[in-house]
Amino acid sequence: MMLGNFQNCFTRDTEPVQTSKEGRFGRIKDTSLQEFLAYFGGVSFNRGLYRIMTPLIFGLAEEFITEAFSAISGSLTGFSYDWLGRIFALDNRRLEAGCPAVLMMEPGTGQVLQIPANLISFHDHELIDFPDASLAVEFYDQWLASGGKTPRTNECVGYLKPLFLGGKDTLDNLAISDLDVYWSISAQLINKTRQLPIGTRIKEVRIEP
Repeated sequence: MMLGNFQNCFTRDTEPVQTSKEGRFGRIKDTSLQEFLAYFGGVSFNRGLYRIMTPLIFGLAEEFITEAFSAISGSLTGFSYDWLGRIFALDNRRLEAGCPAVLMMEPGTGQVLQIPANLISFHDHELIDFPDASLAVEFYDQWLASGGKTPRTNECVGYLKPLFLGGKDTLDNLAISDLDVYWSISAQLINKTRQLPIGTRIKEVRIEP
């Protein structure tokens, strides 16, 4: 799996993370995804804009998906995440060119978005042709220009007050957050607020960096 367009357009910040046999990805059966993760696992691109999961991050993402979106979690397999902590996964319920399609889960909005691409076309076309829609590139540039730090492998730039609880999609509502903490708290909030009637008042909630 070369992904020539992707590798030509995205600059590596780091090299793949080498793992022992015991530390490799668990239940993945898709050979293309296995090959992708073996080649790119742990690599960061474009100053932390986009990252491929390590086995540890893969496990954390599974926990988030299971709690936040339990109804569909059994058909999803995460593979990457972006600077905002948004998770990209393959959805076995949908096919693009005969392969599982990509789905994006947004901790900050509580939304699940279908992307009309499979693993290869997502990287070789979607991320290149629609970088802002896929990775919020302009917003990230604003974050860095304002003095914001590049998130590390176990971090993201999360919303202090989630958008689905009335937070604003602005720089002053962002902060570097630990991925484990951010995903865990976001999953709990998404799960608890899913069935609330429209207009329900929620006490002030902030996710501390």
